[in-house]
Amino acid sequence: MNALVYYLTLPLIYLVSLLPFWCLYGISNGLFFLLYHVFGYRRKVVMMNLKNAFPEKSDAERNEIEQKFYRYFCDLVLESIKSLTITPSTIRKHLSFEDLGVFQKYYDQKQSIIIVMGHWGNWELGGARFAIEPLHQLIVIYHPLKNKYFDGLIYHMRTRLGNGLYAMKDTLRGMIGDKNKITATAFIADQTPSPKGAFWMQFLNQDTPIFNGTGKIAIKMNYPVVYVGIKRTNRGHYSISLEELAPDPSTLTADEILIRFTQRLEKDIRMMPETWLWTHKRWKHKRTTETNNA
Repeated sequence: MNALVYYLTLPLIYLVSLLPFWCLYGISNGLFFLLYHVFGYRRKVVMMNLKNAFPEKSDAERNEIEQKFYRYFCDLVLESIKSLTITPSTIRKHLSFEDLGVFQKYYDQKQSIIIVMGHWGNWELGGARFAIEPLHQLIVIYHPLKNKYFDGLIYHMRTRLGNGLYAMKDTLRGMIGDKNKITATAFIADQTPSPKGAFWMQFLNQDTPIFNGTGKIAIKMNYPVVYVGIKRTNRGHYSISLEELAPDPSTLTADEILIRFTQRLEKDIRMMPETWLWTHKRWKHKRTTETNNA
Protein backbone atom coordinates (compact mmCIF):
# COMPACT_ATOMS: atom_id res chain seq x y z
CA MET A 1 0.00 0.00 0.00
CA ASN A 2 2.86 2.41 0.83
CA ALA A 3 4.38 1.83 -2.60
CA LEU A 4 1.03 2.32 -4.35
CA VAL A 5 0.34 5.64 -2.62
CA TYR A 6 3.87 6.81 -3.36
CA TYR A 7 3.83 6.01 -7.07
CA LEU A 8 0.35 7.45 -7.52
CA THR A 9 1.27 10.77 -5.87
CA LEU A 10 4.85 11.12 -7.14
CA PRO A 11 3.95 12.57 -10.59
CA LEU A 12 1.67 15.15 -8.94
CA ILE A 13 4.38 16.14 -6.44
CA TYR A 14 6.91 16.70 -9.23
CA LEU A 15 4.37 18.58 -11.32
CA VAL A 16 3.69 20.94 -8.43
CA SER A 17 7.42 21.42 -7.85
CA LEU A 18 7.86 22.61 -11.46
CA LEU A 19 5.24 25.35 -11.18
CA PRO A 20 6.36 29.00 -10.86
CA PHE A 21 6.03 30.62 -7.45
CA TRP A 22 3.06 32.76 -8.44
CA CYS A 23 1.15 29.62 -9.38
CA LEU A 24 2.14 27.86 -6.16
CA TYR A 25 0.67 30.72 -4.16
CA GLY A 26 -2.61 30.44 -6.04
CA ILE A 27 -2.76 26.79 -4.94
CA SER A 28 -1.72 27.84 -1.44
CA ASN A 29 -4.67 30.23 -1.20
CA GLY A 30 -7.05 27.39 -1.97
CA LEU A 31 -5.28 25.06 0.44
CA PHE A 32 -5.63 27.66 3.19
CA PHE A 33 -9.40 27.79 2.67
CA LEU A 34 -9.62 24.00 2.95
CA LEU A 35 -7.30 23.55 5.94
CA TYR A 36 -8.52 26.53 7.94
CA HIS A 37 -12.19 26.99 7.08
CA VAL A 38 -13.32 23.53 5.95
CA PHE A 39 -11.27 20.92 7.82
CA GLY A 40 -9.97 23.05 10.70
CA TYR A 41 -6.65 21.18 10.60
CA ARG A 42 -5.23 21.13 14.15
CA ARG A 43 -6.88 24.44 15.00
CA LYS A 44 -7.45 23.39 18.60
CA VAL A 45 -3.75 22.59 18.98
CA VAL A 46 -2.69 25.86 17.37
CA MET A 47 -5.02 28.02 19.44
CA MET A 48 -4.07 26.27 22.68
CA ASN A 49 -0.37 26.79 21.88
CA LEU A 50 -0.93 30.46 21.08
CA LYS A 51 -3.03 31.04 24.19
CA ASN A 52 -0.38 29.51 26.44
CA ALA A 53 2.53 31.21 24.66
CA PHE A 54 0.96 34.67 24.55
CA PRO A 55 -1.37 35.07 27.56
CA GLU A 56 -0.79 38.82 27.44
CA LYS A 57 -2.41 39.10 23.99
CA SER A 58 -6.13 39.52 23.39
CA ASP A 59 -8.27 36.87 21.68
CA ALA A 60 -8.40 39.09 18.60
CA GLU A 61 -4.60 39.33 18.46
CA ARG A 62 -4.19 35.57 18.81
CA ASN A 63 -6.84 34.95 16.15
CA GLU A 64 -4.92 37.23 13.79
CA ILE A 65 -1.69 35.29 14.42
CA GLU A 66 -3.57 32.03 13.87
CA GLN A 67 -4.89 33.07 10.45
CA LYS A 68 -1.51 34.45 9.39
CA PHE A 69 0.11 31.21 10.52
CA TYR A 70 -2.22 29.01 8.47
CA ARG A 71 -1.65 31.14 5.39
CA TYR A 72 2.09 30.85 5.92
CA PHE A 73 1.87 27.11 6.69
CA CYS A 74 0.25 26.50 3.30
CA ASP A 75 2.97 28.56 1.60
CA LEU A 76 5.59 26.55 3.49
CA VAL A 77 4.20 23.23 2.24
CA LEU A 78 4.21 24.37 -1.39
CA GLU A 79 7.61 26.06 -1.14
CA SER A 80 9.09 22.89 0.37
CA ILE A 81 7.76 20.81 -2.53
CA LYS A 82 9.33 23.38 -4.85
CA SER A 83 12.74 22.52 -3.40
CA LEU A 84 12.56 19.18 -5.25
CA THR A 85 13.40 20.88 -8.55
CA ILE A 86 14.37 24.47 -7.71
CA THR A 87 17.48 25.76 -9.47
CA PRO A 88 20.41 27.54 -7.76
CA SER A 89 19.65 30.78 -9.62
CA THR A 90 16.03 30.73 -8.40
CA ILE A 91 17.14 29.99 -4.84
CA ARG A 92 19.40 33.06 -4.89
CA LYS A 93 16.46 35.22 -5.98
CA HIS A 94 14.32 34.09 -3.06
CA LEU A 95 16.80 33.73 -0.20
CA SER A 96 19.75 35.88 0.75
CA PHE A 97 22.25 35.95 3.59
CA GLU A 98 22.52 39.16 5.56
CA ASP A 99 26.23 38.47 6.07
CA LEU A 100 28.24 35.29 5.47
CA GLY A 101 31.13 36.54 7.60
CA VAL A 102 30.60 34.08 10.45
CA PHE A 103 30.62 31.05 8.15
CA GLN A 104 33.50 32.45 6.11
CA LYS A 105 35.65 32.99 9.22
CA TYR A 106 35.30 29.41 10.39
CA TYR A 107 35.70 28.01 6.88
CA ASP A 108 38.97 29.90 6.45
CA GLN A 109 40.11 28.39 9.76
CA LYS A 110 39.10 24.93 8.48
CA GLN A 111 36.85 24.73 11.52
CA SER A 112 33.68 22.65 11.50
CA ILE A 113 30.68 24.16 13.28
CA ILE A 114 27.28 23.31 14.68
CA ILE A 115 24.23 25.22 13.45
CA VAL A 116 21.22 25.53 15.75
CA MET A 117 17.86 26.69 14.47
CA GLY A 118 14.13 26.16 14.90
CA HIS A 119 11.12 25.58 12.69
CA TRP A 120 10.90 29.32 12.04
CA GLY A 121 10.77 30.39 8.41
CA ASN A 122 11.42 27.92 5.60
CA TRP A 123 14.18 25.59 6.80
CA GLU A 124 13.96 23.45 3.64
CA LEU A 125 14.73 26.34 1.28
CA GLY A 126 17.26 27.61 3.81
CA GLY A 127 19.20 24.37 3.54
CA ALA A 128 19.09 24.52 -0.25
CA ARG A 129 20.41 28.10 -0.15
CA PHE A 130 23.36 27.12 2.04
CA ALA A 131 24.22 24.26 -0.33
CA ILE A 132 25.14 26.61 -3.17
CA GLU A 133 27.73 28.52 -1.12
CA PRO A 134 31.34 27.29 -1.48
CA LEU A 135 31.76 26.90 2.27
CA HIS A 136 31.11 24.11 4.80
CA GLN A 137 29.20 21.05 3.71
CA LEU A 138 25.84 21.31 5.43
CA ILE A 139 24.68 18.10 7.11
CA VAL A 140 21.18 18.11 8.55
CA ILE A 141 19.99 15.83 11.33
CA TYR A 142 16.61 14.32 10.53
CA HIS A 143 14.07 11.72 11.59
CA PRO A 144 13.67 9.07 8.84
CA LEU A 145 10.07 8.53 7.78
CA LYS A 146 8.37 5.18 8.39
CA ASN A 147 7.34 5.04 4.73
CA LYS A 148 10.62 4.11 3.02
CA TYR A 149 9.43 5.42 -0.34
CA PHE A 150 8.63 8.93 0.86
CA ASP A 151 11.73 8.83 3.06
CA GLY A 152 13.79 8.27 -0.07
CA LEU A 153 12.07 11.21 -1.76
CA ILE A 154 12.80 13.50 1.20
CA TYR A 155 16.39 12.26 1.25
CA HIS A 156 16.77 13.14 -2.44
CA MET A 157 15.13 16.53 -1.96
CA ARG A 158 17.48 17.51 0.85
CA THR A 159 20.71 16.18 -0.67
CA ARG A 160 20.35 16.88 -4.40
CA LEU A 161 22.36 20.13 -4.22
CA GLY A 162 25.17 18.67 -2.12
CA ASN A 163 23.95 18.66 1.47
CA GLY A 164 24.22 15.56 3.64
CA LEU A 165 21.94 13.96 6.24
CA TYR A 166 22.46 12.15 9.52
CA ALA A 167 19.67 10.05 10.94
CA MET A 168 19.21 11.35 14.49
CA LYS A 169 20.37 8.12 16.13
CA ASP A 170 23.60 8.23 14.09
CA THR A 171 24.48 11.89 14.69
CA LEU A 172 27.55 11.57 16.89
CA ARG A 173 28.87 8.58 14.96
CA GLY A 174 28.47 10.48 11.70
CA MET A 175 30.17 13.62 13.02
CA ILE A 176 33.13 11.64 14.31
CA GLY A 177 33.36 9.81 10.98
CA ASP A 178 33.39 13.17 9.13
CA LYS A 179 35.91 14.75 11.51
CA ASN A 180 38.38 15.35 8.67
CA LYS A 181 35.82 17.32 6.62
CA ILE A 182 34.79 20.96 7.09
CA THR A 183 31.15 20.54 8.00
CA ALA A 184 28.23 22.52 9.42
CA THR A 185 25.93 20.11 11.26
CA ALA A 186 22.41 21.54 11.58
CA PHE A 187 20.35 20.76 14.66
CA ILE A 188 16.72 21.85 14.23
CA ALA A 189 16.32 21.64 17.96
CA ASP A 190 12.81 22.83 18.84
CA GLN A 191 10.92 19.55 18.52
CA THR A 192 9.58 17.52 21.45
CA PRO A 193 12.06 15.08 23.01
CA SER A 194 11.26 12.35 25.47
CA PRO A 195 10.77 14.12 28.81
CA LYS A 196 13.10 11.70 30.57
CA GLY A 197 16.64 12.99 30.31
CA ALA A 198 15.64 16.23 28.55
CA PHE A 199 16.70 19.66 29.79
CA TRP A 200 13.74 21.66 31.11
CA MET A 201 13.39 25.44 30.92
CA GLN A 202 10.90 28.20 30.23
CA PHE A 203 10.18 28.65 26.53
CA LEU A 204 7.31 30.79 25.26
CA ASN A 205 5.87 31.13 28.75
CA GLN A 206 5.78 27.36 29.35
CA ASP A 207 7.84 24.70 31.09
CA THR A 208 9.45 22.94 28.13
CA PRO A 209 11.69 19.89 27.57
CA ILE A 210 14.65 20.60 25.28
CA PHE A 211 16.89 18.11 23.45
CA ASN A 212 20.09 18.04 25.50
CA GLY A 213 22.28 16.37 22.89
CA THR A 214 23.12 19.57 21.03
CA GLY A 215 25.11 21.14 23.85
CA LYS A 216 26.81 17.88 24.81
CA ILE A 217 27.92 17.18 21.24
CA ALA A 218 29.17 20.76 20.75
CA ILE A 219 31.40 20.39 23.81
CA LYS A 220 32.55 16.86 22.93
CA MET A 221 33.48 17.84 19.35
CA ASN A 222 34.61 21.34 20.38
CA TYR A 223 32.63 22.85 17.49
CA PRO A 224 31.51 26.50 17.71
CA VAL A 225 27.74 26.93 17.79
CA VAL A 226 26.07 29.35 15.35
CA TYR A 227 22.41 30.34 15.46
CA VAL A 228 20.64 30.65 12.09
CA GLY A 229 17.38 32.56 11.69
CA ILE A 230 15.37 32.49 8.46
CA LYS A 231 13.13 35.55 8.42
CA ARG A 232 10.40 35.94 5.81
CA THR A 233 10.70 39.42 4.33
CA ASN A 234 7.91 39.02 1.76
CA ARG A 235 5.88 36.18 0.35
CA GLY A 236 8.42 33.70 -1.01
CA HIS A 237 11.43 35.75 0.08
CA TYR A 238 13.68 35.21 3.09
CA SER A 239 16.67 36.79 4.79
CA ILE A 240 19.09 34.48 6.60
CA SER A 241 20.86 35.86 9.67
CA LEU A 242 23.77 34.33 11.60
CA GLU A 243 24.81 34.81 15.21
CA GLU A 244 27.62 33.20 17.16
CA LEU A 245 26.12 31.65 20.30
CA ALA A 246 29.12 29.72 21.58
CA PRO A 247 32.41 30.53 19.81
CA ASP A 248 34.25 28.40 22.38
CA PRO A 249 31.87 25.72 23.71
CA SER A 250 34.50 24.46 26.16
CA THR A 251 33.84 27.54 28.31
CA LEU A 252 30.14 26.67 28.73
CA THR A 253 28.07 23.82 30.07
CA ALA A 254 25.74 21.90 27.75
CA ASP A 255 22.77 23.46 29.56
CA GLU A 256 24.10 26.98 29.05
CA ILE A 257 24.35 26.34 25.31
CA LEU A 258 20.74 25.14 25.24
CA ILE A 259 19.57 28.19 27.18
CA ARG A 260 21.31 30.54 24.74
CA PHE A 261 19.74 28.80 21.75
CA THR A 262 16.25 28.59 23.19
CA GLN A 263 16.18 32.23 24.29
CA ARG A 264 17.50 33.37 20.91
CA LEU A 265 14.88 31.36 19.05
CA GLU A 266 12.12 32.72 21.27
CA LYS A 267 13.23 36.25 20.41
CA ASP A 268 12.67 35.53 16.70
CA ILE A 269 9.35 33.79 17.30
CA ARG A 270 8.02 36.73 19.31
CA MET A 271 9.14 39.10 16.57
CA MET A 272 7.27 37.12 13.85
CA PRO A 273 5.12 34.40 15.46
CA GLU A 274 3.16 33.45 12.35
CA THR A 275 6.18 31.74 10.73
CA TRP A 276 6.80 29.22 13.52
CA LEU A 277 5.32 25.70 13.43
CA TRP A 278 2.37 26.03 15.82
CA THR A 279 0.66 22.79 14.68
CA HIS A 280 3.29 20.77 16.54
CA LYS A 281 2.23 19.40 19.95
CA ARG A 282 5.29 20.95 21.55
CA TRP A 283 4.03 20.91 25.13
CA LYS A 284 2.39 17.49 25.40
CA HIS A 285 4.76 16.42 28.20
CA LYS A 286 4.76 17.76 31.76
CA ARG A 287 7.66 17.83 34.15
CA THR A 288 7.58 15.21 36.92
CA THR A 289 9.91 14.29 39.76
CA GLU A 290 11.68 11.85 37.44
CA THR A 291 12.17 14.49 34.71
CA ASN A 292 13.52 17.32 36.86
CA ASN A 293 16.88 18.72 35.77
CA ALA A 294 19.75 17.39 37.77
